[in-house]
Amino acid sequence: MFSLYGKAGRIFRGSMEELRKIGPLSAVARSHRVMPVAQGSDFVSALNPAHGGGTNTAEPHTVRNLAVAAYAQTNQMEMPRHPLTRVDDIMTRTVVTIPDSDNIGQAWTLLAEHQLGQAPVVNPQGTLVGLLSRADLMRSDRIPGPDTHALVWKALLVQSVTELMFTPLPAVAPDTDIRRVARVLLDTGLPGLPVVDEGGRVSGFVSRSDILRAVVADPPLDLWT
Repeated sequence: MFSLYGKAGRIFRGSMEELRKIGPLSAVARSHRVMPVAQGSDFVSALNPAHGGGTNTAEPHTVRNLAVAAYAQTNQMEMPRHPLTRVDDIMTRTVVTIPDSDNIGQAWTLLAEHQLGQAPVVNPQGTLVGLLSRADLMRSDRIPGPDTHALVWKALLVQSVTELMFTPLPAVAPDTDIRRVARVLLDTGLPGLPVVDEGGRVSGFVSRSDILRAVVADPPLDLWT
């Protein structure tokens, strides 16, 4: 089940087919962040001395052996496959939200602190009203030029997030089929969809990365059962 939320609250609730009849939604510009493929402190330190706090003294063969050992560990886990079909199987449950009372400067700081490319915007009741994207804020038609007066930059930073957020915004119920979410993401170009409860309060976020991570995760997961 899909919903559509704007500044006035929920304005639509129905199936994916009904959502597609409403009309095209503008795509949000997406920023990309490369995630580390290994988190082990020894492995990271061997590859990058900055993580170890000292000089990198590891020999090439030591680094290679660590990499091989880390890869071998992924083959030692033998867990049964299980069906994966719903959004709540893969969504991110700890979600950072932006109050609609924040200005752009405050929201930008929040996104940067949590290393996020976007976050749902909510009203004082916690109901979804939009999505703010860092990449969308950095569009060339929104960023002042290098010779622009400082007051112009200040005016941008004190703008309300409600003036620049993406709205109305599709949202999804936790029990929605993952394939339908993927279809909506392809249709809209959005980086992900907020997951909301019956009252429109954000309970999670499902992104393209979440879907891809589910496909490649160990233990293997069956998307199509």
